[in-house]
Amino acid sequence: MPADIESMVYSASETPWHGLGTPIDDTVSFWEAFEKANLNWNVFTEPTYRKDGTLLRQRVAIRDTDQAELGSVGPRWTPLQNKDAFKVFEPLVEDGTISLETAGSLKGGKRVWVLCKINLDNSEIVKGDEVAKYSLLSNGHDGILGVHFGFTPIRVVCTNTESMARNSKASKLIRVRHHKFVQQNVEKLREVMDFANQEFEATAEQYRHLASRGINQSDLQKYLKIVFKLDKKEKDEISTRSKNILGRVEDLFESGKGTDIPGVKGTYWGAYNAVTEYLNYEKGRTAENRMDSLWYGQNRDMSELALETALTLAG
Repeated sequence: MPADIESMVYSASETPWHGLGTPIDDTVSFWEAFEKANLNWNVFTEPTYRKDGTLLRQRVAIRDTDQAELGSVGPRWTPLQNKDAFKVFEPLVEDGTISLETAGSLKGGKRVWVLCKINLDNSEIVKGDEVAKYSLLSNGHDGILGVHFGFTPIRVVCTNTESMARNSKASKLIRVRHHKFVQQNVEKLREVMDFANQEFEATAEQYRHLASRGINQSDLQKYLKIVFKLDKKEKDEISTRSKNILGRVEDLFESGKGTDIPGVKGTYWGAYNAVTEYLNYEKGRTAENRMDSLWYGQNRDMSELALETALTLAG
């Protein structure tokens, strides 16, 4: 397993977009998948001291199986154990509402996630181009990443992913901090599943709007410069590397995944997907780094900017 992906399983019915992990089939139960993902460990905290023996306010999060130090945390920080994160999804998996897609840990256990497919009809953006519906719970044991639960549309034709807008009403309801009530709050996340289809359809309508709006070469270049934060620079101020990136995304706009579907090429939907395809498959040194960045870091922010900018320019 690559360095950043410590452990991971995925449904054998559909290889995930990043191509990482160990496949599991329908004969593997929910909790067997938990075991196969090597997530059956707990986190506890211990005090930290200065060299002179003075007790510090910060504590250190430690994994019980190997005593690995996962990060520095505050005095009120309470870990959400991996088993408790899985329990959020258990009844929804058992009643068929969702099915486990991927689960695992990144960066030596500092970050853990569970991704489940919501068993609702896909949203069709244009004929033949569909977006499937997923829910993602991600959790940090490093004192940096909190507990996040959200809805994630994944484009079927190239299995690229884009997190839902963080400023939506439902998203505001499902952010959780690490404190002594963390487990009880996460259990309440099940209550917001009713918002899922509304959220997806609202986003699908945005995608359909982008697909209805054509984009010419000049506007495509303007769009990409904004997304890659080059719009304030003169042509001779843009580095060769940045020019190469812009050129590569323009190539994806012309011949990337799904551009053969009528209604995609030549639209803002096609331009947006050229950016997300680049972020999913090419930006970053390795697939595991791209996954981490798309869910938690710079690529996630860029992907959100790409959608916001496309919607603004499409009018």
